[in-house]
Amino acid sequence: MKASHAIWKEQFRGKLPEPIGSEIDQFETEIDLRKQGKIDEKVFAETRLRRGAYGQRYDNGQRYDGTESRKLPYADKPSKGPNTMWDAPGMLRIKIPFGGLNPRQLETMAELAEEYSDGIAHVTTRQDFQLHFIHIENGPSIMRRLAAVGITTREACGNAVRNVTACPFAGVCSDEVFDVSPYAHALAWFLMGHPDTMDFGRKFKPAFSGCAEHACGLTQMHDIGYTAAVREADGRLQRGFKIVVGGGLGPVPRQARLLVEFAPVEELLPLTQAVCRVFGKHGEKKNRNAARIKFLVDKWGIEKFREEVFATRKELREDPRWLDRLKGAEEATEGPLKPPGQFPAVNGNGRLQQWIKGNVRDQRQPGYATCAVTLPLGDITADQLRALADIVARYTRGSIRTTVEQNFLIRWVSKSDVAALFADLDAVHLGQPGASSIVDVTACPGTDTCKLGISSSRGLGGELRNRLLAKSHELDEAVTALHIKVSGCFNSCGVHHVADLGFYGVSRTVNGYKVPHFQVVLGGQWENNAGSYGLPIIAIASKRAPDAVDRITDYYVKHREKAEKFYAFIKRVGKGPIRELLEPLNQNLPSHNAEPGLYSDWGDPRQYSIGDIGVGECAGEVVSRYQFELTAAERLVFEAGLHLDGGAVQQAGETAYAAFMKAARALVQVQYDDVSNEPDEIIAEFKVRFFDTQLFYDPFVGPKFANFLFAAHAGRGEQFTADTAHHRIAEAQLFIEAVYNCHNKLISSPVPATAKA
Repeated sequence: MKASHAIWKEQFRGKLPEPIGSEIDQFETEIDLRKQGKIDEKVFAETRLRRGAYGQRYDNGQRYDGTESRKLPYADKPSKGPNTMWDAPGMLRIKIPFGGLNPRQLETMAELAEEYSDGIAHVTTRQDFQLHFIHIENGPSIMRRLAAVGITTREACGNAVRNVTACPFAGVCSDEVFDVSPYAHALAWFLMGHPDTMDFGRKFKPAFSGCAEHACGLTQMHDIGYTAAVREADGRLQRGFKIVVGGGLGPVPRQARLLVEFAPVEELLPLTQAVCRVFGKHGEKKNRNAARIKFLVDKWGIEKFREEVFATRKELREDPRWLDRLKGAEEATEGPLKPPGQFPAVNGNGRLQQWIKGNVRDQRQPGYATCAVTLPLGDITADQLRALADIVARYTRGSIRTTVEQNFLIRWVSKSDVAALFADLDAVHLGQPGASSIVDVTACPGTDTCKLGISSSRGLGGELRNRLLAKSHELDEAVTALHIKVSGCFNSCGVHHVADLGFYGVSRTVNGYKVPHFQVVLGGQWENNAGSYGLPIIAIASKRAPDAVDRITDYYVKHREKAEKFYAFIKRVGKGPIRELLEPLNQNLPSHNAEPGLYSDWGDPRQYSIGDIGVGECAGEVVSRYQFELTAAERLVFEAGLHLDGGAVQQAGETAYAAFMKAARALVQVQYDDVSNEPDEIIAEFKVRFFDTQLFYDPFVGPKFANFLFAAHAGRGEQFTADTAHHRIAEAQLFIEAVYNCHNKLISSPVPATAKA
């Protein structure tokens, strides 16, 4: 291994761009110092994260690839405990600004996946690559080989500016204002390592879109979003951007707010630098749960934030890079390898016809098309990457991009070559249809490799994909157009909040056993750059989630009005009828002996977990009252969502507060069966019994969910807006999930109920 490092280091000596080469050398030294115990693990953790190196979960040793489980290396690693990158291999995230790649880079990725990983490269929902099962000692060698082809892992993780994403159709889309690609590229490299981005309390995610109406850029859900715009100035059209700030998903999502309606392109870099400086200076540092820029915008209000940004902009020292990095941006464009053409005759080839319908789209340049390469769950093998590199070079000048839907998009394909390109893709099992349709399910890593995963998002995503593909010829066109997104927990890495049908993993106890569940999220809008966020309506056992999809889509087809989109349909009919439709899936769940498969997760035959609920009259009574109260809390938070949908904003916020109180009381009475309904007493008892004792602490987010409760109580009587009511409802649902988790811990190690404190 040492010899290997030395070989790669010598091979690339003096050939890597600075400061990338020296930084990799520095990281290699830091690894050696950490091995010797000369660097604290906490300090080294931030160092490696800023270089894209994550720790990884080792649980069931299985990963769901859409057809069957695949055994992975290191499956014997413990599922619990402090899995650092020293205990076992981890994950390396690789930045791909705006998703832009070329064939040589694809070949390099194939080599690295094969030599250092499990032979699989994974495309993420932010256009990155991830390689899993990477030994950290191999990190510098991998980084050097990536840097040699113009790729970096720098700041792919950590409290830094993450990958700058952009619409993969930029430059070829007929609806765009102008090509945002060169501006995304300029911003990515300008901010990388910039002093004003080195003191963030949390990550910072930018995104670009060439238009306002489509979903390709998803600017409304980012920390900062740029939408192309033009205006007339001095008799000519001037390029610029509408800039929004403070968006984000996570447990409680925020819509981005308008910073400036139009900023000339010359102001792109300095204005963003000012935003970063304000965030670095005034953003939260101590409490990570409140450290994203959206919380600073919430705290100040957008008016004060805007004033501070523009005041800071005036103070910035002139930087020649502001304009140097934009030189040639208006002229920058890709070009074709072959002359334009026309689509060939299909001649009864049904598979080709289906693929063209779902995966091929006209470019604004006549005679050319884009062709989507569908990757089930974002995975591609090393051999497929090599083949894809050859195919891209054969038909284009190397024009390919990753997408936020975990696919590839080949650009500048002559229409006359589409059939041949499909045949070549199909020969290496990359010719699957249905890109960006209901069968193209997006899923985060979930319980496969993520330490935060609760339920198997990839498992459910693969199962849904298989079932929907099997009956794709029967699906109504309105259903085919839907988007399904799955997250393994509430953090929305699978972007479930903006899907037509969203799911996120939770846990429930059924008949004395823990059972993987998924919350069903409705009301999200994929279009208009993630124009609306959904809310959970009901938790369904994981193995019954596919049935939930069938029920919802059948109901949509039966009751939709002509040409009615799903988002408009849900808004019209309301979430109540959908919840009623799904409630029977939770009734009369079979015992563990009758249906053991219900008590395990997708792709993992083991029992999900066992909870001992105890025996005896007293314990039985307490559990019964707890369940009754918590069910009432869930009903209240659902009713709050209905009030919000109906425009009763104040009632929605107040009902969410009532749900908080009901859930807190449910937990308190497990220990103290004489608690009253007075909110002050409930809060006081909760604080003493669960907050001060840290029984309610989450291992990853600490007191975050308890703080939601305290903030809701402190703000009782406040006047709600639609946004603040939405936030309060989302927080109440998360608090209820935390109550479930806390109670599961209690019944594993029960604390006796008391008559009076």
